Amino acid sequence: MDPFLVLLHSLSSSLSGNDLTDLKFLCRERVSKRKLERVQSGLDLFSVLLEQNDLERGHTGLLRELLASLGRHDLLQRLDDFEAGATTAATPGEADLRVAFDIVCDNVGRDWKRLARELKVSEAKIDGIEERYPRSLSDRVRETLRVWKNVEKENASVAGLVKALRACRLNLVADLVEEALMAQGSVSKSDDTSSALRDSTVSFSETP
Repeated sequence: MDPFLVLLHSLSSSLSGNDLTDLKFLCRERVSKRKLERVQSGLDLFSVLLEQNDLERGHTGLLRELLASLGRHDLLQRLDDFEAGATTAATPGEADLRVAFDIVCDNVGRDWKRLARELKVSEAKIDGIEERYPRSLSDRVRETLRVWKNVEKENASVAGLVKALRACRLNLVADLVEEALMAQGSVSKSDDTSSALRDSTVSFSETP
């Protein structure tokens, strides 16, 4: 079976009845009333979007917007993993990034643009993120991190993220990330990561 269809089936099975009702409402201007009346599951709706070419493996923007509108960050993470080619068992580095992303999304708030620029996200991307998520700062932060991770690929690391946070003077958030990973023993597992984290902390403390 097509891996993308497997993903859609997985997403569909995780949707609640209220989620489905909200999805149908969100798609009311894109899908005819007659078709929406026949939709009984998320997979039914995804099938309609596939038929209309509104959704496909290389064009998941609409799906991402729908899941973000539902506030289903768990399903967005599943989509991220699929697009990154991740296996069901995430690597330790991937798991650490998930923890870091959750903390950053919960704590950066209005400083998200500063962080985005420090992570070298383009102004065009920043404008697009702001337009796509007009009411949710946490969604803007999560999308910023997703864009950064997709660009950096295997070079995306907790150390790099913490360094960017400290460069933005978001030290409290950086500390929360480090403390969370140290608590689960993740930071100490990598000498390179620990060194980068220490260096970023020292360099910041020496800044006037």
